[in-house]
Amino acid sequence: MNLQQQLAQFPRLDLVGSATPLEKLPRLSDYLGREIYIKRDDVTPIAMGGNKLRKLEYLAADALRQGADTLVTAGAIQSNHVRQTAAVAARLGLHCVALLENPIDTTAENYLTNGNRLLLELFNTEVVMCDALHDPQAQLADLGTRLEAQGFRPYIVPVGGSNALGALGYVQCALEIAEQARDVQFAAVVVASGSAGTHAGLAVGLQQLLPGTELVGVTVSRKVIDQLPKVEQLQKALACSLASDALAPITLWDDYFAPQYGMPNEEGMSAVRLLAQLEGVLLDPVYTGKAMAGLIDGIAQQRFRDDGPILFVHTGGAPALFAYHPAV
Repeated sequence: MNLQQQLAQFPRLDLVGSATPLEKLPRLSDYLGREIYIKRDDVTPIAMGGNKLRKLEYLAADALRQGADTLVTAGAIQSNHVRQTAAVAARLGLHCVALLENPIDTTAENYLTNGNRLLLELFNTEVVMCDALHDPQAQLADLGTRLEAQGFRPYIVPVGGSNALGALGYVQCALEIAEQARDVQFAAVVVASGSAGTHAGLAVGLQQLLPGTELVGVTVSRKVIDQLPKVEQLQKALACSLASDALAPITLWDDYFAPQYGMPNEEGMSAVRLLAQLEGVLLDPVYTGKAMAGLIDGIAQQRFRDDGPILFVHTGGAPALFAYHPAV
């Protein structure tokens, strides 16, 4: 079976619809002296877009198959994943319960009430606050048990939608990229690497479809020593579920996320401003701004393995811009 046939074995809801655009960024290309393209997963059609919708196509299908009436997930107060999960729950007529933490320990009103957090209110999400997501898998399981005792039928959506089932969404994305890039030979693909599902899915898919293309994950929350096992474990589980041996070495750059997850830095904010001013494209301070900072510096420092066009996978996150004002 080819990759498309392998994916077809897994139940999937059609939430993304047609392929998201893949387009050249001409002014940024001129500015950097290198052809730069962008995969616009920020414009997926539900709740202001983002990459998690691809994962939720598989996860929500599984939830419905199991007869769930509630999606339960966890993340930061400004989690894009939680926002998209809540929106999908609303779309499907399900209840949503979100376990949230404040990872940067801020009292800033915009962070606590605006951006993604505001959208959770619109989606009628039940929010449960916790001091920290120190063991989210166990904390979500405990919350699920409590909800069952109340008569709900919960389905646990992992943080970031990142397990072997959710990551299938980015194997699907790799198929789109390969189809859309027939006339372009990418030297590299750059993506933010956080909960690891997007990165692992692309790693498995692109290794089969575009095996000569370097995939660089720019970390947004961890050093390589901590992030690499997460990506590799998910990559192996995903390849196993697809009966694939596509296990290319994982490349991670961890120079761009300081001082910590969820806290903007100057390099990332400079990238946010640059894309807005040159291309009218909105990045965010937590994920894509820092990933784009890595791409820009990677060109300047000649870190990419080969010369040639670079594809940036835009995973979304623009609602967070409002949460980080006035830092933005």
